[in-house]
Amino acid sequence: MAAYVAVFVTVAAVIAGLIIWQTNELLIRQVIATLSAEAEELRDLVRHRGSAAAAEVIAERSRLAQPNLYFLADAQGRKLAGNLNRWPPELNEGTGGLFRYAASAGNEAAERVAIGMPVALAGGQRLLVARDVEEQRQFIERVRTLFLVSFGLLVLLGLAGGIFASRLILKRIAEITATSESIMRGDLSRRIASRGTGDELDELSRNLNAMLDRIEQLMASLREVSDNIAHDLKTPLNRLRNRAEAALRESRSASDYRAGLERTIEEADEIIKTFNALLLIARLEAGAVDESKEVFDLTEFIRDLVELYEPHAEENQRRLTFHANGPIPVRANRQLIGQAVANLLDNAIKYGGPSQKEANSTSAGDIEVALRRTDTGVEVIVADHGPGIPALDRERALKRFVRLEASRTRPGTGLGLSLVAAVARLHEGQVRLEDNHPGLRVVLSWPVPRDLQLPDKIETTAERAGITS
Repeated sequence: MAAYVAVFVTVAAVIAGLIIWQTNELLIRQVIATLSAEAEELRDLVRHRGSAAAAEVIAERSRLAQPNLYFLADAQGRKLAGNLNRWPPELNEGTGGLFRYAASAGNEAAERVAIGMPVALAGGQRLLVARDVEEQRQFIERVRTLFLVSFGLLVLLGLAGGIFASRLILKRIAEITATSESIMRGDLSRRIASRGTGDELDELSRNLNAMLDRIEQLMASLREVSDNIAHDLKTPLNRLRNRAEAALRESRSASDYRAGLERTIEEADEIIKTFNALLLIARLEAGAVDESKEVFDLTEFIRDLVELYEPHAEENQRRLTFHANGPIPVRANRQLIGQAVANLLDNAIKYGGPSQKEANSTSAGDIEVALRRTDTGVEVIVADHGPGIPALDRERALKRFVRLEASRTRPGTGLGLSLVAAVARLHEGQVRLEDNHPGLRVVLSWPVPRDLQLPDKIETTAERAGITS
């Protein structure tokens, strides 16, 4: 900071000095040009009319109240005419320049500065044409003094401000460094203090704190996932091992061995499915997934998915219905949106069965799928008439490996809704779990520009998204 102030002050001083010097030089050049013209005029007068006529003109001009000065001398140096008392000794060499002379100011003689131009005349006579520049000199001196005082104050204020700002910035940086060192030692709860000034350092602190919050959230999620993996995968792995051990220990027929192997493969497939879901969620949250987005008609896409899941729904005594008001173009990752909606349909079919009180209702087995446009985007709604999820458990149900007590008796990994939430976050959207009175109503939403247009030719089949029932 101090170095920047020093550079600024130096540049300002050089510029101001150049301005003062150029101003003074301009004034002097103007005076010299005027004197040269007048000297040439008087030289011509002497040449054509003689020194006597020139002396009369000089005497007449000397009586005028003006800053012009004259001295006409003969060959012996005696004064013939003019308002100067003597020939300036500074100009004895015959060259022009500055000189000092005594001017009467009341009863006192004041010393003033003038610019003179000596002219050699015929017969050894000499003529001095000059002009008083004392006012100009005083003006330049005042400007120079003002500049020096201003420059000194600027230097002092700049240095003081630079030192103050440097210490303030260094103190803030030291605080950030100390906090970052604590974080590197493992204390992820530390945050950088904000002064509330709204400056760049406050903005940096807010961004760093937001990043730390995200890191802490991811670390907590990682620990939670690790614990959940150890807990939820331990049972199927043990079951897989026990079946293999029992098959080796007990003498059975070939068909028994084959049945045991088939069950073992099914268990292994479930474990692989769980790991694949975990991998996809981790890639989504880390932003490492291919975010290739395309424009397509979401209405046709969801309709294809519903048709694809209708046989599966009928096998479970469910009936799928779909409602939409015309085509809705969206720009999204087709495969991920399809996977998210497929998970919602699968959950609704598995867990959306009616309760005992609703078993005889005509709409007990209905699963309504709706699509609608909002002011900011689109909403995909999947609603069932099952037991639903209590309000206190809805936020927890969106986390990985969370399986509510009501679903523990049914197959599943507890990753379906967490995958839907991850897809929503990738598209800058959200997932809401609401009461369907009775049942669960899941709303998947993300922003979509209202002026988005569909391309001329698009593919909208669920098979293109890789969705299978």
